[in-house]
Amino acid sequence: MVLLTLALLGVAIGLLYKFYQNSFNYWNHRGVPFERPLPFIGNMRGLGRKYHFRDINGRLYKKFKGTAPFAGMFMFFKRVAFIIDLDLVKQVLIKDFKNFQDRGVFNNVRDEPLTGHLFTLEGEEWKAMRHKLTPVFTSGKMKHMFGTVVEVSDHLTSTMGKYASAAATDGGDVEIKELCARFTTDVIGTCAFGLECNSLADPNAEFRSKGRMLFEKPRHNQLVQSFIFTNGNLAKKMRLKALPDDLHNFFINAVRSTVDYRLKNNIKRNDFLDQLIQLRAENQEEARRGNGIDLSKGLTLEQMAAQAFVFFIAGFETSSSTMAFCLYELALQQDVQQRLRDEIENVLKDVSNGELTYEAMNQMTYLEQVLLETLRKHSILPHLLRVAGEDYKVPGTDKIIEKGTTLLIPVHNIHRDPEYYPDPDRFDPSRFEPEAIKARHPYAYLPFGDGPRNCIGERFGKMQAKIGLISLLRHFKFGVSDHTEIPLILETRSFTLSSKHGIHLKVEQI
Repeated sequence: MVLLTLALLGVAIGLLYKFYQNSFNYWNHRGVPFERPLPFIGNMRGLGRKYHFRDINGRLYKKFKGTAPFAGMFMFFKRVAFIIDLDLVKQVLIKDFKNFQDRGVFNNVRDEPLTGHLFTLEGEEWKAMRHKLTPVFTSGKMKHMFGTVVEVSDHLTSTMGKYASAAATDGGDVEIKELCARFTTDVIGTCAFGLECNSLADPNAEFRSKGRMLFEKPRHNQLVQSFIFTNGNLAKKMRLKALPDDLHNFFINAVRSTVDYRLKNNIKRNDFLDQLIQLRAENQEEARRGNGIDLSKGLTLEQMAAQAFVFFIAGFETSSSTMAFCLYELALQQDVQQRLRDEIENVLKDVSNGELTYEAMNQMTYLEQVLLETLRKHSILPHLLRVAGEDYKVPGTDKIIEKGTTLLIPVHNIHRDPEYYPDPDRFDPSRFEPEAIKARHPYAYLPFGDGPRNCIGERFGKMQAKIGLISLLRHFKFGVSDHTEIPLILETRSFTLSSKHGIHLKVEQI
């Protein structure tokens, strides 16, 4: 019996070794430059502990840039074409988009309906959902929601005033990131769910605590979470879940109760949820097909909740981080901060008699440059992912990217490449003056992606960040305190860019 067990163990080890040789020598057999992977973890060694995705991507980017348009790597068991050449980036995102429309990101609609949202959907389901949601994010809709966001920004200003006063009394400072997150949580809660979240008044308000849980208390440890999000199809077959159950149930119930209340009382708010209710009303008898979803006629409650959920997580985290990083850079460069404050006051005075309006905001050109430079230096997402729908011959080469291969575009590392941005660690809004943009490769800047699958909420995200920054800079001056980290220590466990110890600044009321 012992001999049989040993023999079976030997066979298993042999099969695993053969699998490793065949799989992890994949790029070598195809003549593609690659970094040799390790068994099981591929090229993800140290992820979440010593390294972040931006560090692993950076290592590969420096190693292979100039040698080929793309290199080979593995995310655990998943083969990945690491795209380096910006002309190839354009091919993938724009010219040959039909072959690269899917992201290959985890979703498990059967066991976890909230994961069936616009960011993760694929094929015809993604096309149908994108088509249905596009009208929600037009400039007209943004203008309609503008006043609501301004109202929340008034609460931000008053809350910041209280924190600044307290800090001035005890010689302390203000942690900016959390306050910005509470602002964007209240904005999204109002615009997406039609609910008063009161996060600015109460840091432990339910919506804020759930948003915090999403990034600070994930369902699994970093290694398992990374496996789920880099090997979505396999994780789905294993019926894994990504979200804590109470978080999932909270958002499903929040949407259900709000929808039921509005329908029962015939309430309309012209917000994101109203648009979803309207889409759902197209056909209340819509049915699921298999483990996927049928979007040909309308939306189910679970689909509505999934779209509201991704609007929430994408809207509050990305915009709040952008605001916080922007204020950090302005605190380090007082001349840039003062120039921006002067522009804000001058435009408001000339255009709208001191009142913040949608038209006035859009005339603040230096604010736009400051925001764009913040998103360049502090790229919230480390990379973009796409999956090859069919075999693809890389233009100008004899190399084939096979069907099912994931393509990774290292946004963070492109944004930090001195070839495109000299002295990349320097914060310089002039990089986004019209002539500077014109002189640069158009695909050297991708904070929102590009092409048909770019970020649908770009307008909204920029709008709420700008409103928050305008409101704060009109009333406060930001500077360096004894607790301000220079440079910032960044978190390795979060997929999005995040400071490990928050962002502490000196805040003085003007």
